[in-house]
Amino acid sequence: MRMEDILMLLGGLALFLYGMQMMSNGLETAAGNKMKSILEKLTSNRIKGVVVGAVITAVIQSSSATTVMVVGFVNSGLMTLNQAVWVIMGANIGTTITGQLIALDIGAIAPLIAFGGVAAITFVKNERVRHISEIFAGLGVLFIGMGMMGDAMQPLQQSETFVNFMTKASNPVVGILVGAIFTAVIQSSSASVGILQALAGTGVIPLSSAVYVLFGQNIGTCITAVLASIGTKTNAKRATVIHLMFNIFGSILFTFISMLTPFVSWVEALSPGNTVAQIANVHTIFNIVTTLILLPVGTYMAKLAVLILPEGKEETIEERGLKHIKVFENSYSVGNEALALAELEQEVDRMRGMVAQNIEESYDAVLTGNLGAWDSLKEREEYIDYLNAEISKYIVRQMSGEKSVAGSKSMSSYYIIVGNIERIGDHAMNILGYAKNLNEWGIQLSQEALEEVRQMKKICEKALADISMHNGSRKEFLEKAARNEQKIDDLEEMYLKKQIERMKSGSCNAEAGILFSELLTDFERIGDHVLNIAEQYQHMAR
Repeated sequence: MRMEDILMLLGGLALFLYGMQMMSNGLETAAGNKMKSILEKLTSNRIKGVVVGAVITAVIQSSSATTVMVVGFVNSGLMTLNQAVWVIMGANIGTTITGQLIALDIGAIAPLIAFGGVAAITFVKNERVRHISEIFAGLGVLFIGMGMMGDAMQPLQQSETFVNFMTKASNPVVGILVGAIFTAVIQSSSASVGILQALAGTGVIPLSSAVYVLFGQNIGTCITAVLASIGTKTNAKRATVIHLMFNIFGSILFTFISMLTPFVSWVEALSPGNTVAQIANVHTIFNIVTTLILLPVGTYMAKLAVLILPEGKEETIEERGLKHIKVFENSYSVGNEALALAELEQEVDRMRGMVAQNIEESYDAVLTGNLGAWDSLKEREEYIDYLNAEISKYIVRQMSGEKSVAGSKSMSSYYIIVGNIERIGDHAMNILGYAKNLNEWGIQLSQEALEEVRQMKKICEKALADISMHNGSRKEFLEKAARNEQKIDDLEEMYLKKQIERMKSGSCNAEAGILFSELLTDFERIGDHVLNIAEQYQHMAR
């Protein structure tokens, strides 16, 4: 090969991979956080799960991207391991679409597809149309790159060294190793299968040798998910084990079928004289047949993955740190927005739970005069401040990337929510401070005042519980919070009047009156912050 051919090959590969990335970006921005609800609704049974995996992969032309997304969702708890099995199977079917499109010579109209997509992105104002157009533009760029790679490899049919090397691929072990290593290096089975089709199209490699390379390519594509699972939870690693099991089983099965039956001749008879179409057909048959065989035993594959990777010590959470938000390395964009928002939702709700605990214990300190929880409350408040800072940093980092309008809106709302939760935590510390003052000054609240404090505690606990993600939907939050906030305002006004009456009658001294008034102020502010939080959740629900 001349240097010009090598550069054309590399340029073609770059366009192919870039086109794939464009398609992933287009799907991500078009679907955004809806990816979560789509997966929740459509992975309820194995057939739906396979269809979802196949469709998503067919759209973005990359089983690696789909599998990496699945690993991330399993890692965050958005998807169960059993659901992941079906989506991974579907992804393996969906990735065969690329080969079939290449066999149909769609590359002839690729420039037109790319032009139409880019024109729509440039001139159409509708955001959704632009995102969908990005998918088509990526498809066009992908096949332009495929055409460049095919042209660059034409001279290889004249190279005796390369031809001699490729003849060794007729050995099943060698062929599988070549396919697996090459695919692992470029991390795209669609690209490696496309290159194999381009080679076959030049006549350099016959189908009898190409099938073994193809089987190896199916194994090599797992490397992307394996790399993405490094540093994730054990359950996420199990998803990659399932992916490996699927492709290794299929490769072993079809290697024996190819060696012991006239499988290759049968495939050649389906499209005689067209090696490119023959390779596409083998790829499709490989994944559909493997899926049909393994579909009935998918749940057992999940159980086997659990046996291979049992729970380990890495599942324990450090005393201080983000529990749900994980830095998930993913070179593909698909599913990232849904994953980020889901993790954020869980982490924010965890922070709310810690604040609720501080509110409860601080009121208890006022009621009982016991300051035994002082140290634990202070420590938890420091943790809440830490979470506020870390979650806010995470939100800012996420907002700096490209997001859909709905995703950016949700991120902005979470930023405000976190700030309000942190302020409620500050009010809990104020209440604890009043308990300390009562203790140090030797002041005893009247029984009537203590009963009012109990009511304050009760309504504050309810208000915080009503904005928990485990207690209703976002659409319900505002109505509940508005009722709670109004009740808090009414109680605050009523209790203040009663306190003034007690002070006038002499049943309450000035110091106790001041502290009780301060307590009422914090009580009222907590209601305001809860209402602010609910309003932001309402914005996200629209």
